[in-house]
Amino acid sequence: MEIRTRTRPLRGRTVVVTGAARGLGAALSRALDERGARVALLGLERPQLEEVAASLRHEARCWETDVTDDAAMAATAQQVRAQLGPASAVVANAGVAEGGPFADSDPAVWRRVIEVNLIGSAATARSFLPDLFATQGYYLQITSLAAMGTSPLMSAYCASKSGAESFAHALRAEVAHQGVAVGIAYLNWIDTDMVRDADRHAVLRELRAHMPPPARRVRPADQVAERLATAVERRSAAVYVPAWLRAVQLARPFLPPLVTHIARTELPRLERSEPFGPTGLLGAGGQAAVGRPGGDHDR
Repeated sequence: MEIRTRTRPLRGRTVVVTGAARGLGAALSRALDERGARVALLGLERPQLEEVAASLRHEARCWETDVTDDAAMAATAQQVRAQLGPASAVVANAGVAEGGPFADSDPAVWRRVIEVNLIGSAATARSFLPDLFATQGYYLQITSLAAMGTSPLMSAYCASKSGAESFAHALRAEVAHQGVAVGIAYLNWIDTDMVRDADRHAVLRELRAHMPPPARRVRPADQVAERLATAVERRSAAVYVPAWLRAVQLARPFLPPLVTHIARTELPRLERSEPFGPTGLLGAGGQAAVGRPGGDHDR
């Protein structure tokens, strides 16, 4: 039976969430649990994963695993299947970010962002697609406004989220005839460790301050998680949080030249007041990924 045909479609179903140790991933795990799902929490930080799992009311398990490690992810998928049952939904939420001028970026850190956000999403999908084929399930790819627009000093994050969006579109076309639905979540600023850490850097904080008032607002992770859990229930093709992001799709061709126009004036001004350099991986989740081939984050 497809998950969309039930009155409470997630009750008793296994849902996988990557990057579940903190932030949005942890909040989404709680929201899915409230809807009766059995949640498989994947991430790098075992103590935090266990704490989240222990807070859930329904059966839940956690796995410390690197989303960029294909063999580890395949083994984790087998264990999830054996302990919780085949996945009916998978949310590719794991992600990291770093800021700073591309010319000064550490190649290894820049590459890490691409590996986790893009390659990690592909490894997640590849590992759990057999389950989704069996359950005619749902895959939700977490992206952001960065997939639709662009931002100076966030080149790796923008590239990875744009790539993840394109990957999800391609995957949707490949698996639709097999009953698997693929959704894309477009999110803006969320109150997570990653965003709070970014705000410690004056130039990143100022760049956000130059966005229109609705676009600079930071939303609670629990509020965003509720919207995402509803999207999983409905097998939504797209979910926008906040809802006005849907209108940004129409403006996509105009965003890069607009951002370039603003950056041409603002970046020199900001650099005069406080020189900026590479931030490294942002937030506690990013720090958990330092020195490892991949990692999880709250988005």
